[in-house]
Amino acid sequence: MSKATLKKVLNEMDRDSLSEIICELYDARPEAKEYLEFWINPDADKELDKYRQKIFKQFFISGSKPRKSPVFKEIKTCIKYFTTLCIDYEKTADLMLYTLDLYQLWLSERKRIMSHQTRVERFINDTAAYIESHNLEDRYELRFNRIREDMSELFKREEEPLRRGWKHWW
Repeated sequence: MSKATLKKVLNEMDRDSLSEIICELYDARPEAKEYLEFWINPDADKELDKYRQKIFKQFFISGSKPRKSPVFKEIKTCIKYFTTLCIDYEKTADLMLYTLDLYQLWLSERKRIMSHQTRVERFINDTAAYIESHNLEDRYELRFNRIREDMSELFKREEEPLRRGWKHWW
């Protein structure tokens, strides 16, 4: 169904049936519930904190214990949902940089990190493109450059060799 068809059908409905459909949608889909709650009471800072916690839970279990591997699809979904909820570009850029900070912290706790290099570069490029497209360089340039330098230093360190078995210790 196209958006024009949807508009046509919604225009033909009366007020009671429209409110019934919206309430059914609210009950059926968690994303719709979250969107409608934000639409009723828009608090971007509260949503930013909520999404920061969700992303933190993808990298760390409790406190500072890192997960074995974060679910990057969930992280991208969180950023996408926040982008659709909040129109403030600065808050979205802040969330993206926070994600990069957590990624860098998570990688610093791990031993085998070279397999993440291409993903990190892609994420850095996406963040840079977002910041540049919304003219936020003056606000986030120092923080972004620090993260980029920290990541490059992190990947410069050599990976430690595996030490399994008694032969490797001689």
